[in-house]
Parts: sequence; structure tokens; C-alpha cells
Amino acid sequence: MTISEVLETASSAATIQKTAISAPQVLNEAYCYAKPSSFSRALRIDMGRIAVLLISGTASVDENGASVHVGDFRAQCRRTYQNITRLLESAGATWKDVVRTTCYLRDIERDYAAFNEERTAFYRQQELEPLPASTGIQAILCRPELLIEIEAIAMFRHRDV
Repeated sequence: MTISEVLETASSAATIQKTAISAPQVLNEAYCYAKPSSFSRALRIDMGRIAVLLISGTASVDENGASVHVGDFRAQCRRTYQNITRLLESAGATWKDVVRTTCYLRDIERDYAAFNEERTAFYRQQELEPLPASTGIQAILCRPELLIEIEAIAMFRHRDV
């Protein structure tokens, strides 16, 4: 699919439909916290035959909203990828549809090498070619025990979910 095809399909869409996406089997909803947050875990935007999936910053959080693998960067990284994988699947997408990620690391100097090893191994397991565009940023995350958070954008031809 070329950019021209995407733009033509999107511009000719009669409607643009937005649908909140969740994966409650692995990741709670933001509004379920004691102090609810106002965002969707992911938002699927359908424009004619094209679907775009915007995945909010996702971390090593379980189905009850608890941080998991506290203190273990690599395990947090793997759980984060698992959570994103389930969100993708809930929208009818896969990692092969991901076009961009933004990766927030609490301590990029300390953890970048481990992050890059985990990401490379995960992408190889997914057999991604080409690789998604990506940016790595050092950031203070919403919970002090979280060491990594990733957001993603996927784009694919419309498939029924």
C-alpha cells in the first residue's frame, strides 16, 4: 500500500469511525483505577478500507491495574510487549501492522542496551520486515516503579474484528 493509496482511501471514506480497544485479559482499563484516568488503552480509527490503531502508552501493568515485575527492566519490557500484542489482536492487527513506536525509558543511559536487546529479540520473533519507525526518550513515567512505557501506531487494511 502506498501513501497515495492510503490518502485516497481515507479522503474518500464516507465516515470516520472511532472505536475504543481494550484487552481486559491482560490489562485493566484506565477508568478502573481508584483515581480513574480519562483515556482509552487504544483507539481504532476506520476510514473506508483503512484502519489506524493508536495505542496509548502501555507498561508492565496487569489485568488488575497492578505494576508487575518491579525492579526487573527486562521482564517489564516483555510484559509491555505482551500487553501491546493483546491490544493489537483485540483490534484485528498484528505487530506486522505497526508502523511506529515511541519508547519511554525511565533511565535511558542505564537501560537502553537491555531495551535494544529485548526489542531486537522480540522483533525477530515477530519476523518484522521492515521494522517500525521508533523514537526512544528518557521520561519520568506515571508510576515510580515502572521502567518502560511504549506507545504504538498500527495501520492496516480494514478487517472485521
